[in-house]
Amino acid sequence: MKRTKEEKKHAAESNVLNGAKNGVNAEAENMTESQNTDMPPAEAMPQQPTMEAEVPEGEAEKEEAKTSPSTEEQLAALQDKYIRLAADFDNYRKRMLKERMELIKTAGEDVLVSFLPILDDVERAMKSIRESQDLEAVKTGVELIYSKLKDFLTQKGIKEIDALNQPFNTDFHEAITQIPVDDQDKKGKVVDVVQKGYTLHDKVVRFPKVVVGE
Repeated sequence: MKRTKEEKKHAAESNVLNGAKNGVNAEAENMTESQNTDMPPAEAMPQQPTMEAEVPEGEAEKEEAKTSPSTEEQLAALQDKYIRLAADFDNYRKRMLKERMELIKTAGEDVLVSFLPILDDVERAMKSIRESQDLEAVKTGVELIYSKLKDFLTQKGIKEIDALNQPFNTDFHEAITQIPVDDQDKKGKVVDVVQKGYTLHDKVVRFPKVVVGE
């Protein structure tokens, strides 16, 4: 059975269309495979860093203002600290003043207590002078009291200044007058001691009153 021209033409067009479809499908498959081979696996692909939510600048300043003390609070804290320090210093000053006053009142207590036995000896000597007829015994008793008194003063640091026949020294002597002397060696020296002088631990507490030769 012979085909007509129109049927032959229709068949040729169908073959052309089918060939074109097959070519397009093949190219699509090739592109898909190439994309699959070119793209790395999901695990190998670098992950994009997640962006943290940024706090607005105004809100950050508000949060910081809430946590940090205000100027008024800082001033109040400093004032409270100053008041406490002032109160502590005032209490310390009062305590030191009280202790100083007590020390002044009782500073010579040990000296006076140590001096009382000598006072007892003087009272006994006075009684013996009134009642005793033995002047030598009274004299010996007074000399013992004097020696005991000198030892007591030496123990407390009192020392007599040796001034007689010593060159006159304004650091240790107080001249009350000057007298002419014939001996040239006595010029500028102490020729007489009117009142003795004493030192307390090498400090002059009373200058000797002396007469200087010229």
